[in-house]
Amino acid sequence: MLPYRTMLFDFDYTLGDSSRGIVMSVNAALTALNYPVPEPKDIRQTIGLSLNETFVRLTGCFDQGQAARFTQLFRAKADAVMVGQTDMYPGVREMLEKLQSHQIRTGIVTTKYHYRIDQILARVGAAELINAIVGAEDVNRPKPDPQGILLAMQRLESTPETTLYVGDSVVDAQAARQAGIAFAAVLTGTTPAEAFQPYHPRALLRGSSEILTMIESL
Repeated sequence: MLPYRTMLFDFDYTLGDSSRGIVMSVNAALTALNYPVPEPKDIRQTIGLSLNETFVRLTGCFDQGQAARFTQLFRAKADAVMVGQTDMYPGVREMLEKLQSHQIRTGIVTTKYHYRIDQILARVGAAELINAIVGAEDVNRPKPDPQGILLAMQRLESTPETTLYVGDSVVDAQAARQAGIAFAAVLTGTTPAEAFQPYHPRALLRGSSEILTMIESL
């Protein structure tokens, strides 16, 4: 029997790449607020953070009113461009199909909006391959707080011992640790392998498509 019965995934840089849409949306929001436009590489380093944290990281401004306005402007632009600017990584759909065939429940826990994930999955024809989604609007404490992971586990009726969280960032690793579940790191994001060492991941993977091979080898 496979060691995990529930597999939870981050989305950005884990299952797919929406960095083009994120860069476009950040630039639109900051331009409207009269902030300098950051380098794309600096924006990509914030992917996976909450929008409030992204605003602070990119501007150095801690004003909550400005952060709230940034979020509104980002969301408006993202509604127009994000779904069309997002691609699933090669092999991810096949990996999810195999997990379903093994009767492993799947979920997404992300700082992206829930409805956005619904739209992306519908566009790529993968909605039926995910059993639960927890997005930004479903929680009041973003990762690394474990609230989102714990909510997904509740919805999937899973236990810590049989649940694995897969992500591309230290924030993901911290969230899994706080939730008391195992973590596997994928190297498709901007985080180097050595940054995950303090969290003792079950595996370091070149991409999420390697998940099935990893769990069958345990």
